[in-house]
Amino acid sequence: MRWIVMIVAMMGLNTAYALQPGDSVPDIRLPSTAGEDLSLHDLQGHWVVLYFYPRAFTPGCTAQSCSLRDEFGDIEARGAKIIGASLDSPERQKAFKKEHALPFELLSDIDKELARAFDSLMIGGLAAARKTFIINPDGNVAHRFDRPRTADHADEVIAKLDELMTID
Repeated sequence: MRWIVMIVAMMGLNTAYALQPGDSVPDIRLPSTAGEDLSLHDLQGHWVVLYFYPRAFTPGCTAQSCSLRDEFGDIEARGAKIIGASLDSPERQKAFKKEHALPFELLSDIDKELARAFDSLMIGGLAAARKTFIINPDGNVAHRFDRPRTADHADEVIAKLDELMTID
């Protein structure tokens, strides 16, 4: 039984400790592509779309990031901020942002602190798991996508923001 628990944890399938809707987000400060450290608490008062992706410049991560880029105006019009995060270095994040003209900040989580807090690690902690969290203006998780689509991720984010904003 202990082996099964270890394998499940390594694969990132253990959601017992994952942040759930209603949970407060942690105050973790990480280097951003703006050249300054950023915490999710800095964004309180806004809806936040925090998406984790495994590795910059890979096909799925590029498709997901570009989907959010292409609908950035619609997401921003709803009062939401987009923040991407992976375990990539700050330099790699900056290059990724520049090459794909991403209009939002990316966080470098090289110590895996944010990904661990959001239960967004996979492959034994070697990469961030592809997950997205919508955080409400009070700093609480409002929704989580455990298996976001890549090419049209922005569409599902916009639909969920619209739904959540009518509930509030």
